[in-house]
Amino acid sequence: MPHRQPPADPFAANRRCFLRGGATALGAAALAGLPAGVTSASAATASSPEFPNYPAKAKRVIYLFQSGGPSQQDLFDHKPLLNRLNGEELPPSVRGGQRLTGMSGNQSSLPLAGSMFRFGRYGQSGAWLSELLPHHRRIVDDVCFVRSLYTEAINHDPAITMMQTGSQIAGRPSFGAWLSYGIGSENADLPAFIVLVSSGQGGQPLYARLWGSGFLDSKHQGVRFRSGKEPVLYLTNPDGVCRSRRRGQLDAINQLNRLQHAAEHDPEINSRIAQYEMAFQMQMSVPDATDLSDEPESTFELYGEDARRPGTFAANCLLARRLAERDVRFIQLYHQGWDQHSNLPKDIVGQAKETDQASAALVLDLKQRGLLEDTIVVWAGEFGRTSYSQGILTADNYGRDHHPRCFTGWIAGGGFKPGMTYGASDDFGYNLASDGVHVHDLNATLLHQLGIDHERLTFKHQGRRFRLTDVHGHVVRELLS
Repeated sequence: MPHRQPPADPFAANRRCFLRGGATALGAAALAGLPAGVTSASAATASSPEFPNYPAKAKRVIYLFQSGGPSQQDLFDHKPLLNRLNGEELPPSVRGGQRLTGMSGNQSSLPLAGSMFRFGRYGQSGAWLSELLPHHRRIVDDVCFVRSLYTEAINHDPAITMMQTGSQIAGRPSFGAWLSYGIGSENADLPAFIVLVSSGQGGQPLYARLWGSGFLDSKHQGVRFRSGKEPVLYLTNPDGVCRSRRRGQLDAINQLNRLQHAAEHDPEINSRIAQYEMAFQMQMSVPDATDLSDEPESTFELYGEDARRPGTFAANCLLARRLAERDVRFIQLYHQGWDQHSNLPKDIVGQAKETDQASAALVLDLKQRGLLEDTIVVWAGEFGRTSYSQGILTADNYGRDHHPRCFTGWIAGGGFKPGMTYGASDDFGYNLASDGVHVHDLNATLLHQLGIDHERLTFKHQGRRFRLTDVHGHVVRELLS
């Protein structure tokens, strides 16, 4: 007779359904982000015993990611030669055979495009800034401009993935996940890693894997806060369920999970328990953190009127400050819309207006509250833009294609040198001229300020030890105080 499978255990099937139902009710998928432990109190101090490696200068990071690739020639990197040579061909000796994207690689002409915007020098540091960034003038002596960032990725998806995970290939842990894995959380009631995305923005898509945990435990992935009445999905109790009843449900689910863990020894089960406990705590902590009604009028004068509208970049910058006050370890902001292949002069004006005041306000706000000393603020996109025009160059219009060879970002706080401009591109703004800072170097330096040796922050997966900086990267000590 043929071998026959034994009948399925109906109790086991029912229990699986019950567990899945509990997970949906508590929004486990949306609430990962806290180190292991069965209670939120134990989770607040959980971290790898290997880290930090030495005294840290910073405790937390706020990453203002400008998705799409801001044009450095129109914002930070003043290139008067481009204006003098406006309309002339990009010299072959400057291009040097570098690859172009398919969007401009077949153009019969690559005319140099000078910026339509005026530049000036500001502050005691004399940093160059475009007229598009009037509010940045207030922080030029507080930030370190890095004009020599570079990457190998020339298209958005691999470039964004590279900036966020240290690899162009999807599936690696994000920066915030690595940080949660290495040094854990200092807050028992909020996740270690929180993500804020500007609402209503067009442009390149953003994927949840950009703040995912990859092959690390799911407890390290970022938790996205949304605008509106329900910042975290499935967190609010349904009508008719009080907090004490939710506590009883949670205790019952946790008891079943502990029984399952005793039988299977799967560490993700303990992570699930910790996530349920965190969800319960967040029912109180999230409304408190996201309620801006207690902010004085002076706060909205600083950040701008947009800060009153949930989901805007300005509101998210203000919320990032509130989360930093509550010791959230890694706060990731995304603002889309910088991918300006055409109509750049018009479109970049809007982008700058949406981000300039709030970015500067965040630095000033952290500084006046004494938080900038141990908070790192990063402003960067995934790459820069070409010095030549994509499409037809006219007297009042041009576009710029992707350019990974050199671009500009800035860093403030956390022991980075204030009032400094580091590195340079050539006179055409096309190649590095000095002091290149690769994405791996940037990440290694950020980790260093958080007390982590980037070569020791590793995780063994599929027979190999992985790290955020792969097998590359060095600490750029010239950027540090």
